[in-house]
Amino acid sequence: MKPFLEAIQEKVLILDGAMGTMLQERGLKPGQSPEELNLTMPEVVASVHRDYVAAGADIIVTNTFGGSRFKLAHYGLEGRLAEINARAVEIARKEAKGLAYVGASIGPTGQFVEPVGEIPFDGMKDAFREQAAALIDAGADLITLETFLDIKECRAALIAIREVSATIPVIAMLTFDDNGRSVLGTPPESAAITLAAAGADIIGSNCGLGVDGIYDILCKMRTATRLPLISQANAGLPQLIDGATVFPGTPEEMTAYHERMIGLGVRVIGGCCGTTPAHIRAMKAALGTMQEPWRPHPETTGATLLSSRSGWTVVGGGTKTAIIGERINPTGKKLYSQELQEGKVAYIRREAMEQVAAGATLLDVNVGAPGIDEPAAMERAVFCAAAAAAVPLVLDSSSPAALERGLKAADGKVLINSVSGEAKSLRRVLPLAKKYGAAVIGLALDKKGIPDTAEGRLAIARRIRNAARRHGIPDADIIIDCLTLTVSAEQKRAAETLRAIRLVKQKLGLSTVLGVSNISFGLPQRPLISSAFFAMAMEAGLDAAIINPKDRAMMDAWRSAMVLLNRDHQAAAYIEAYRGEQVPAAAQAVASDIPLSIRERLARAVIDGDRDGIVPLVEEALREGLAPMQVSNEGFLPGLEEVGRRFEKNIFFLPQVMQSADTMQAGFARLKEEMKGQAFESRGRILMATVEGDIHDIGKNIVCTLLENHGFEVFDIGKNVSAATIIAKAKEHAVDAVGLSALMTTTMSEMGNVIKRLKTAGIKTFTMVGGAVVTQEYADRIGADLYARDAMEAVARIKQLLGAEG
Repeated sequence: MKPFLEAIQEKVLILDGAMGTMLQERGLKPGQSPEELNLTMPEVVASVHRDYVAAGADIIVTNTFGGSRFKLAHYGLEGRLAEINARAVEIARKEAKGLAYVGASIGPTGQFVEPVGEIPFDGMKDAFREQAAALIDAGADLITLETFLDIKECRAALIAIREVSATIPVIAMLTFDDNGRSVLGTPPESAAITLAAAGADIIGSNCGLGVDGIYDILCKMRTATRLPLISQANAGLPQLIDGATVFPGTPEEMTAYHERMIGLGVRVIGGCCGTTPAHIRAMKAALGTMQEPWRPHPETTGATLLSSRSGWTVVGGGTKTAIIGERINPTGKKLYSQELQEGKVAYIRREAMEQVAAGATLLDVNVGAPGIDEPAAMERAVFCAAAAAAVPLVLDSSSPAALERGLKAADGKVLINSVSGEAKSLRRVLPLAKKYGAAVIGLALDKKGIPDTAEGRLAIARRIRNAARRHGIPDADIIIDCLTLTVSAEQKRAAETLRAIRLVKQKLGLSTVLGVSNISFGLPQRPLISSAFFAMAMEAGLDAAIINPKDRAMMDAWRSAMVLLNRDHQAAAYIEAYRGEQVPAAAQAVASDIPLSIRERLARAVIDGDRDGIVPLVEEALREGLAPMQVSNEGFLPGLEEVGRRFEKNIFFLPQVMQSADTMQAGFARLKEEMKGQAFESRGRILMATVEGDIHDIGKNIVCTLLENHGFEVFDIGKNVSAATIIAKAKEHAVDAVGLSALMTTTMSEMGNVIKRLKTAGIKTFTMVGGAVVTQEYADRIGADLYARDAMEAVARIKQLLGAEG
């Protein structure tokens, strides 16, 4: 067989269908590890592969989805990790018989990476490296990362795989909800940028949606990547029929999007939950008349794509000049320097939010204060800035250790600031950019300093570009800083900087950036010089500027230039910014000058996730005479309610929700001290459990945290809990409601069993169900009192059900 990446150039390949449901039909017991069957029932696993090969699958996927140490530890099998994974590849290779490629499946661990979860990036990466090494050593043809909910976890998996092998083909897929984002708020465009940068060869989506929904996701991904795509849709949404979970999508429905998928650049088509050999056979047959060779989609010339967990931006390629907010920098900022010394992040959070509100499209993060642990400070800063703002980050440090710590902490594809033309700098920084999938700013200087002429700076830019190419970094991920010099001291060199911008773009086709404000040092009325030079630089082709976005003169120059240079279509952004202004901007009142009450500041701290600041505010509120319950009900809860409203509107996403919850918990801890052990008035008693056979509990844990923050007494009895235990605990704690969670289609029917047995036992309690595979229709069928799509909806609906909205 041809190498896999060559094969997809010639034709679209069919990947097999569901594994878990097939194993369940053939002997997998509830609560048993599917991966254990590789050792105990290898013929059953082999029979699934055999059926898919007979149906025409070009790729069969190993039974190793839960083969990481985190997942295997639930069954006491972590000590047999290498054996389980190697045996799975062996079984698949035997059944492939040279007719199909063997794709090694790696799924999520069921844990979140810091700061959303508790697993350090290196800990997550090492777990994936361990599994990947076993799979690659056993002879897998490719690796497929499936059903990831967290872009950061998937990024860790990709980096781990590339540590093991630079050449093995890797497919990377995220799962998206019907709102077009992942559970943690990542849009398809951001996922595409991040996964491509981290080393994926094919990207796409699986599970969660039917073929129509997956197609919509891939259309958005296509706008942000040239890579081949993969579609691995469910056979429709699950339904409960006669007590069994059924996926209604027919083989014919699964093929309806083939032609559009191929036109979009999909080179692998497979099936996820509910798909069977019959589906694969139909998909392969329908594909026969539609095959065409791979044609890479056109690339936006010179554009640099950058991403965060929940956003993305473009630098260059004829787009608007990007605004890089410069304010998170300790130079000349006593308050920020002091906070860095103390390990605090309030300044970073505030500046991140304010700069983005003022128009920043990227945030520069610099923690280079004397006498601090810069790597640790960089990690804190990245965690904070990423949670406070959706824009991509620029990591600004001369310390490779601090850069690497920041690169691990980042959720997406960041920009490194910077590398110079000096050999030492190139050796230290470029490998980091390659390994962690970052773009890089190249300073047009070397050990001899800044060249006097534009040609000299061009020569250094070319040297940086050539070195980056040798490290496998594409030209689109190099942005050249032609360097702004103080015009008061070297007046002639300002013109050389502008000429250097033009030369770099004309001769090398690279994007450019400047720290614009440097131009006016030492002169009176600095904004006049800075804004005029900024406008001239944009006319010369400047793609990004490091400025203070809260400087009105600079932003006025930017918006005006974007209209005049035809980068603001129909002047839409300009009109939106200045619509209705009747007086000069400098004379307008600043709304933020109006002082907030202590209750409003408590709410704001919860909304902003200001964990460092919440306890001092609680202390202030208590000194002003507020009772602990007033602090909670009139300060904390209004803030959390606003978080809920922003979540519903897709302004906030799960990481921000969890950060707000964590902030509120810190405030509660102080209030409990004040109450000397007295309990808060409970809004209700809730029992929470993941049903028997299911070991996934991320969603349940989030619901528990938010219910507690809203004043409920929660009894979390864990995962893989039997119906008998749930009934016993519901009686013991005299609960008002029982919440049941399931992530897998193979375990959702257990919810109905639990609800039926609760009623038979005569336990009068409300029931709530949720999980990735659960729907309102399913909840109605099994007699649940309510269904919630996500954690915030679960809280709102349980409050409504129990009459606890006051």
